[in-house]
Amino acid sequence: MYQVQLLDAFKTAKNYIQDKQIAADLGIPKQRISEYRSGKRYMSDIQAVFLAQECKIDEKEALIGVHADRTQNSHIKQLWDEIAKKLNSQGNQLHSLGLVAILGGLSTEVKAVAQCALCTLC
Repeated sequence: MYQVQLLDAFKTAKNYIQDKQIAADLGIPKQRISEYRSGKRYMSDIQAVFLAQECKIDEKEALIGVHADRTQNSHIKQLWDEIAKKLNSQGNQLHSLGLVAILGGLSTEVKAVAQCALCTLC
């Protein structure tokens, strides 16, 4: 899961030893980090962007990663992965930010929008 990698990167970047230090920075209960790590809960977009900024990780990559984590549908997860690969291969910055903004608010139409975005990026 991408959010676990993001948490580990933040922990390393800050030289933290315990997850409760991450929780303090995010302003959440320490058990929430355990829930993120186990997949019981998923971090918000705001939390993912905050962690990415602090780790010097591309914010767009972080958003795509946590959205892929959140979906339970394997086909939708595959679409998110394809979008991430296309964006990384093209270095497309403006389109990717817009794409993430569009896809972030949709749940039932994600498949159609993702397919359209993939066609546009090709």
